[in-house]
Amino acid sequence: MARTPKKQIRLGSTTGNARRRRRQTFSEVLSKANARAHDRINRRLNQRDLKHVRAAIAGSAVLGYEDPPTGMLTRVSRWILGLVLLPLCWITTWTFFQQFSDATLDHAFWKMPSFWYFATGVLLMTGWFFCGLLRSFFLYLYVLGHELTHILSIWAFRGRVSDWGVSLDGGYVTTNKSNIFIALSPYFIPLWAALGVLVYLLLGIAFPLPPVSDKILFGWVGFFWAFHLLWTLWMIPRDQPDLRENGTFLSLVIIYLANQLVLAGLLCAAAKPLGFGEFGEEWMANAARSMEGVLRVVREIRYGL
Repeated sequence: MARTPKKQIRLGSTTGNARRRRRQTFSEVLSKANARAHDRINRRLNQRDLKHVRAAIAGSAVLGYEDPPTGMLTRVSRWILGLVLLPLCWITTWTFFQQFSDATLDHAFWKMPSFWYFATGVLLMTGWFFCGLLRSFFLYLYVLGHELTHILSIWAFRGRVSDWGVSLDGGYVTTNKSNIFIALSPYFIPLWAALGVLVYLLLGIAFPLPPVSDKILFGWVGFFWAFHLLWTLWMIPRDQPDLRENGTFLSLVIIYLANQLVLAGLLCAAAKPLGFGEFGEEWMANAARSMEGVLRVVREIRYGL
């Protein structure tokens, strides 16, 4: 996402006790307008190969930041894509609650140790978040994870990171490549939870782990998944440049759908009764039921008219 450089303010002094004001001629006004237009074009050309992926914490826009111009066709296409994705959000949510409730009632999922350690981690983080204890530390940790997720996504797409920074006011990454996945990945990838799973797997390959390690893993994942979700919900309303880059509506739809899939994946991995195969089969069945319902409504409207 390109960022307009900060405006330079030139300070100077005038000679004499006073300076006579003179009305500008039409040609002078026109020449200055052309000069400003050329200056804007040159700045865009100079910044074309660099993009800034930013996280604004305080809701105050970055000084000097301007959204890149977006054509009407692009805005309309983003809205259409967002509307197309909404049924997928509904089907995924329907399948998630259906499968989770079935596993809870039929397979006593709530009695499983993995569920309780995961839930304990979620409750601990939720209480910590709302009590405000160590708020600055967790805020910095979230911004750090946000920018590191951007960086990992950039590297995954073979991009280059030339600069990055993190503070309690926000963070930024300067790169030569940006796309919708790079811009939105921190909003649906719980980095610290994923790192915990990665460390667990690597340690498991290196040497046998004690049984208590499973409990620690589920508690860790629950704690940092709630950390990711709560801080993301806190951050999104603060006018994020990452969301505006690809259209706020489309970005929010993708973030919701991706987070739903990530949570479903975590539960499928933690609970054997759910399973990835069962979730996928039920998702396809619900998609077919939804399509049948839509076709039935269309036929009723058609023949009713």
